[in-house]
Amino acid sequence: MALYNPTTVAMQRGPEEKRAAQQARVLALLRRYGWNATSFQVLEPGLRYWFGGDDTCVAYVDTGKSFVVAGAPIASEAQVQQAAERFAAFARRCGRRLRFFAVADRFLELAPFDALQVGEQPCWDPAAWPQILKGSRSLREQLRRARAHGVAVRLLDAQELEGPARAGVEALIARWLGSRRMAPMGFLVEVHPFSFAGERRYFVAEREGRVVGFLAAVPIYARGGWFFEDLLRDPEAPNGTAELLVDAAMRDVAAGGAGYVTLGLAPLAGVSGWLASMGRLTRGLYDFSGLAAFKAKLRPQAWEAIFLAYPRGELGVVALSDTLSAFSRRGLLRFGLETLARVPNVVIQALALLLVPWTVALAFAPAREFPAPWVQAAWVAFDVVLFALLMALVRRWNHALATALASIVTADAAITLAQALAWNLPRARGAADVLVACVAVLAPSVAALLLWRARWHRRRWLQR
Repeated sequence: MALYNPTTVAMQRGPEEKRAAQQARVLALLRRYGWNATSFQVLEPGLRYWFGGDDTCVAYVDTGKSFVVAGAPIASEAQVQQAAERFAAFARRCGRRLRFFAVADRFLELAPFDALQVGEQPCWDPAAWPQILKGSRSLREQLRRARAHGVAVRLLDAQELEGPARAGVEALIARWLGSRRMAPMGFLVEVHPFSFAGERRYFVAEREGRVVGFLAAVPIYARGGWFFEDLLRDPEAPNGTAELLVDAAMRDVAAGGAGYVTLGLAPLAGVSGWLASMGRLTRGLYDFSGLAAFKAKLRPQAWEAIFLAYPRGELGVVALSDTLSAFSRRGLLRFGLETLARVPNVVIQALALLLVPWTVALAFAPAREFPAPWVQAAWVAFDVVLFALLMALVRRWNHALATALASIVTADAAITLAQALAWNLPRARGAADVLVACVAVLAPSVAALLLWRARWHRRRWLQR
């Protein structure tokens, strides 16, 4: 596009040589100015780079409507404000809204942006870890449990990732991703632990020769610290496996002289108002409070507030929506449908609850909406039985019942369509009647799609 600065490069589309040269340039800047916990993550796939001269870089994704920046500009403290304002001007020329995601107080003190707190990140001085363990009986017990079950943690040399060890780690990543309720996400939460391996620290937890846990730490150069970016535990690993990995990593980086460690953002931790309500409403899809509780169990010495920053005068809810679009990769609607399909009980319970007002509406609908009174009664009776079957499936998953329900609802959609075409639409008295007929056809069609996808995801999960 002509509007794009020639120093902006779509990293995922450029030739390998150009991409490597650009990443080398970014890495050099990170070693000088990388202060944010997420700063090293800008080297991962999917990000574009804007360079404001030889010593300034902004890493971002283009959602089509907005530029969502990964953290703050990579620049000296004296240049952060200028870099942010120049990039804001660039975004305006490109017709994009601007968002800075996962920034700390430091950025807000330097640049004139409004902000919405999106969570907190725990931090430690790793040298104090032995003392933290000494004061926490529960942590010591978790470490004991893992060791008692034969779990051992070791530092993995980056060169080992070129051999059989990598296959074990990749198999663990696949199992871990398969156990997640939410659909795979992009931007700063993709699992890409193997790029720039020489800059990272790797730890594996093994049991009986099998990898059951993995931790990849990335440097935070300007703070002399580390971000424990990927902490993965096999769903069937013994309790204490994750804690054992953290223990080994803490001791290792402390021995190397690090003065700062974080486990990264705990989304929605420490927030209030409508964001806190959103966390409670989506608990069935993602346990935000559970993640924060796990990180709190590791006894952090402090919690740092993390923000979403955006130009003054704009709405925080719009900025959040733009940011979620960056994470969703293929659009929020598709992401939402894929996530719902991974949580069959939530989907099925929602369908059952939505069926209640619909059944009541059918029971009291005008007789002219049906070819005969018995047809109306049959639809009401059908929906009552369907509600009971859906709730039975919520209480206890049964693959045969799920298949039967998906088939029944598919047939329901087909029969409803036939009735709408043959009876309702020819007798429609206005736009309201047409709308009701369309909703009547669309509702079972969407329900059937969700049920088939829920069944597929559940079966796939059980086969892992």
